[in-house]
Amino acid sequence: MMIDKSKTCCFTGHRPEKIYGGGDINSIHIRRVLSVLRTAIDEAVEEGYTTFITGMARGIDLWASRFVIELKAKNPDIKLVCAIPYRDHGKDFEFEDKWNHMLAMSVADMVVYVSEKYSDDVMKKRNQYMVDNSSKVIAVIGDYRSGTGQTLRYAQKKGLKTRVIDLNENAPMFCAYT
Repeated sequence: MMIDKSKTCCFTGHRPEKIYGGGDINSIHIRRVLSVLRTAIDEAVEEGYTTFITGMARGIDLWASRFVIELKAKNPDIKLVCAIPYRDHGKDFEFEDKWNHMLAMSVADMVVYVSEKYSDDVMKKRNQYMVDNSSKVIAVIGDYRSGTGQTLRYAQKKGLKTRVIDLNENAPMFCAYT
């Protein structure tokens, strides 16, 4: 599969425990975040985006992949790309995270291993791969001094269209487009 960068959107966001509500999928906070994330993905599809890259991390990445999988079931033009930072990534996931990881891998249109094994900078390389192969990023962020913040800044520097869902309690959940 060739990636058409002009129709590709990637995701960046925090792990569940870094989101208020403690990552409890049943908390009102996480449900709200998921609702806004789903809306952002639907908007991207309406804008003509058909390929979505997930970094396969617990939290936002895997939750976003579930939404894309639902869309794939209804629309064969929708594609899912799994950007795996290193070959053993995900092997220690548990419960729902493990299930979501296996589901995404089983229905992905393309799986990319950025590295064969773990290294200190492999997550950064994975994030750069996603941005370098996309024209839009959907970022779910509360801590701008994080890997998510670094990815968002890299995407902005590269000129990608951005949809930022800001998790800060004082910020509105319907955030910025650039």
